Order: sequence, then C-alpha cells, then structure tokens
Amino acid sequence: MAQQATEIVFTLADIAQAQAVSGKGDENLRWLENQYGIRVIPRGIDLILSGDTESVEKVRQILENVAGLDRELTAHDFHYASELINTGNGVSLRELNSETIVTTARGRQLYPKTQGQREYVQTINSNVITFGIGPAGTGKTFLAMAVAAAALKKKEVSRIILTRPAVEAGEHLGFLPGDLQNKVDPYLRPLYDALYEILGQEQYLKLREKGVIEIAPLAYMRGRTLDDSFIILDEAQNTTNEQMKMFLTRLGYGSKAVVTGDVTQIDLPRGKKSGLVIAGRILKNVKGIGFCYLTESDVVRHPLVQRVIKAYAEFESEQQDEA
Repeated sequence: MAQQATEIVFTLADIAQAQAVSGKGDENLRWLENQYGIRVIPRGIDLILSGDTESVEKVRQILENVAGLDRELTAHDFHYASELINTGNGVSLRELNSETIVTTARGRQLYPKTQGQREYVQTINSNVITFGIGPAGTGKTFLAMAVAAAALKKKEVSRIILTRPAVEAGEHLGFLPGDLQNKVDPYLRPLYDALYEILGQEQYLKLREKGVIEIAPLAYMRGRTLDDSFIILDEAQNTTNEQMKMFLTRLGYGSKAVVTGDVTQIDLPRGKKSGLVIAGRILKNVKGIGFCYLTESDVVRHPLVQRVIKAYAEFESEQQDEA
C-alpha cells in the first residue's frame, strides 16, 4: 500500500527560536530528515514539512516538544524527543526540565533530562537508600551529587560523604607512587570533577577543608557510623558482598545513601561476586530501599554511546545463549 503524502507548515515564535530549532548549519533539520525520510525546508519562522503523513506528524510533534523549551537546545533534546514519540511516551521535555534539582555556582539549573533520570531522582527523594543501576553516561553519579548538594543547601544534612572502591580489582594501593592522597586521587577524580561543576571550585575547597565534604576510598568507611550525612557509593559493581554489607550498615540517624553502579562493567577478580548484584537480590523488598534501573535510552552523552551500549548488550546476550 502506497504511503499517503502530505505537506504542513510548522510556525515558530520568532527568528531566534527558528535559529535555535534549526541548529548550526540546519543540522537539527537535516537529522530529522534523515531519521524520518521527509523534507524539512526553513522559510523565516516557518518550517515546511513534506513526506508521508505518519512521519510528518511525528516530526511535527518533535518540533512542538523542543520548541516548548525556554533554553538553548541540544542534539540530545531532538534525539530524546524522537524516542519519546517512537515509544508513545507522553512526557514532555518542558515537564522534565521544570523539575530543577539544584542551581550550580555558575547559575546553571540541573534537572533530569530523561524520564528514567526523573524516576531516579524521585526514588532518591522518597527512600533512605537508593540503588541507581545502569550503563555509563546515564547520569547516575552526577544526579546523586546534585541531590546531595541540594540537601546540603537546604540543611537537610550536615555533610556529604563520597566513596568508591579505590582500585577496581580489590583495594591494593601500595604499588602506586606517592602518599595516600596521591594514590587514591586518580580513582576519586570523577567525584571531584562533578562537585567542581555543581558547587564551584572555591566553595568545594572551602567545604572540603571544613570536613563538610569528605571523599575517601571505601576501605576507610569500615568501623564508622555516619549520622546526618548524604553518602554516595560510586562504582559499586566493584564491591564484594562483604564490602557492600559493610557500607550499608554504616548508615546512621538522619542520613541518606545512594549506591551507583553498572553491572555490565564488573572488574572484580574471577570468582568474586559483585556486592551490587547480590544486594539487588537480597534487598529488593526491604522497605526504605529503592532500586532504579536506567537504560541506554537515559544516556545523555554522544548518541553513539547509546548504540555502543546496545551493541555490547546484544553481543553479550548472544554469548550467554551460546554458552
């Protein structure tokens, strides 16, 4: 059956919005054309859409979604708006962007960029312990940092504690050069970088000096009780079961914890089971503990990262089937 062709005009608010929607060198319009097999011709504040009726309507909905944003548009906005349309998800980008978590030192508002990220933030806010599990680039750690910074600003907690396994295969730091700080810095650098962006370097250093922010290897959590704190355990897929139990039992009064990890990137020695995987089985029905599973659709890095993650997942699934 031949597809029915149609032509419609999508009118934008003004030239500034038309330029923002079109992108540099009309790159956003070209992407829509390639993705949906239609023509998109800019004429001042009008976009002329022509092609088969179904595809034209999808592009119209995408344009309506991104045009509703009152900020600078990114390629991710178009990619994610397209995914929302293709999956029939009725959430709007404007709705997602309205839920500001915290404002950075530079005045940039941080907010969930996908429906999965939105559910992740909601899970953190409504539970004492939250497990954020998903592939690289889904914002697991950064969003947890943003929620922690917001809690600190509101005086809901008095300090932020960030930890991760210091070395992927165990925590043997002796072979690295320098003192303890030099040894662990490379493994904790992603945490520093996130806090620099959220708090600003000057504020971060001030809070770090006062002990309001603490960053330490997981091994240094043993024997402590952490009250009135927001605690984030990063790269938790590389904890053993014993380490995970030790960390979870550090939680004191007035504290909240977020555990993040990617179960497809476990670097433990052969024969060692991931504490993150085991915790998912043991704690899934415990009140006060929430689990949020992010997917490749929540990746907010380069669109190619989504395709890489999907390709690896398919390959690993095939390997398991063959085994």
